[in-house]
Amino acid sequence: MNKEQYLNEIDSVIANGKYKDDWESLSNHKTPEWYYRDKLGIFIHWGIYSVPAFGSEWYSRAMYDKNCREFEYHIKNYGNQNIFGYKDFIPMFKAEKFNADEWAELFKESGAKFVMPVCEHHDGFAMYDTSFNRWNAKNMGPCRDVAGEIKSACEKKGLTFCASSHRAEHYFFMNMGRTFDSDVNDEKYADFYGPAVYCPEFDSNNIHITTADTYSQGASEEWLEDWLVRTCEIIDRYQPKILYFDWWIHNHSFKPYLKKLCAYYYNRALEWGSEVTINYKHEAFPPTVATFDVERGALTDISPVPWQTDTAIGKCSWGYRKDNEYKNSRQIICDLIDIVSKNGMLLLNIGPKPDGTITDEETSVLREMGKWLKLNGEGIYGTTFWKRFGEGGVNNEEGFFKDGNEKPFTEKDFRFTYKRGAVYAFQMRPDGKDAVVKTMKKYDKHDFLIRSVTLLSTGENLRFERNDAGLIIKSNKNFTSDNPICFKIEID
Repeated sequence: MNKEQYLNEIDSVIANGKYKDDWESLSNHKTPEWYYRDKLGIFIHWGIYSVPAFGSEWYSRAMYDKNCREFEYHIKNYGNQNIFGYKDFIPMFKAEKFNADEWAELFKESGAKFVMPVCEHHDGFAMYDTSFNRWNAKNMGPCRDVAGEIKSACEKKGLTFCASSHRAEHYFFMNMGRTFDSDVNDEKYADFYGPAVYCPEFDSNNIHITTADTYSQGASEEWLEDWLVRTCEIIDRYQPKILYFDWWIHNHSFKPYLKKLCAYYYNRALEWGSEVTINYKHEAFPPTVATFDVERGALTDISPVPWQTDTAIGKCSWGYRKDNEYKNSRQIICDLIDIVSKNGMLLLNIGPKPDGTITDEETSVLREMGKWLKLNGEGIYGTTFWKRFGEGGVNNEEGFFKDGNEKPFTEKDFRFTYKRGAVYAFQMRPDGKDAVVKTMKKYDKHDFLIRSVTLLSTGENLRFERNDAGLIIKSNKNFTSDNPICFKIEID
């Protein structure tokens, strides 16, 4: 189908489907049961930007911005931008060691249950087979349908396939190349670099202010229709069970198209017999239409509706960077527990190298996390929140981009989850001594009873007592751990 035919198909599916393109119809679309049960997914930022591996996954923009260090780095290492532009990295992006089955095996080993590759990042290069963008990994670079291979490999391992599109921001993303003699101005590559709309509102000094403002400069009708069609093509070709978007879709110009996209996706899912949702940031969707996402951050208390954090093992970039710094597995495990205790899910990112291998640091974290989940996953998977998320003096700072440093948990910090008559109490930094859970102190009236306390990692029954100070769980040698330990507290 061409663009016009696809737009007509979208309208037809909405007209004949259960879901209409208005918030009233789309509200109270349920969070998928599989998603709420599974809790943990893998995000994958992999693309052309892994070749220069400098700065961040925003290299494609920054290399054209004279105020960014990537600008001079690019000239020094590759030449002037009118000679060697971003497009010229494509032949260097070979993915010669990419093996989707090996990736899926590692993801399975990590304890993750769903996998979400970025099908297209802001740079405009599609990592999937598409009829609407000749600049794609099936046609050039790896010459492989990367998203399709990941989907096939993951589903063979019982992992749920999801997809992310950051296409919306490509409207302005390459625009600093308009400010000097660069290949962005060459009409031969206009279909790759996009409109690269340049105006004061979208220059580097104002871009974050502009895009944060819902009412500011929006996208053109032509762009929005194109964005809608391309996204619906991903839906139809790959049937992802979650569709993730980055930040700019909250802009006022996207609202009518978001409603169409959402109605089309949810109606298609009914045809498939699948449960799906959309991940969004800021105020792009009403809260009962899709699943709210906090980028590199968390909430400070239990949310009444399920939500998600997306974050990365790498601290400096979502994609591969030669000098990236990495979080350790304990920090990731603590974040996972904290998020789940507040009714959330975690989408954890890796950034593979241009040859298709996953860094040693990320591989190690994923494997260590998997080992911990094999022993303690009962307190994570299939759980819901308890009457409070935890206790102790350490909590998150609310907001985005707040999770760079490991939180200074102590033996006094606990997080709670609940499932089938059991409270799971995670001691975030055990000290090898008796664990005191103040929240479970003995009350004179209207108290609950505790039938047993088990150390989840060993299955052993533990001695305990309750008094006015709390539930005191008697320690043994297995209380000594560098990672959180979990007590299964069965109540009567």
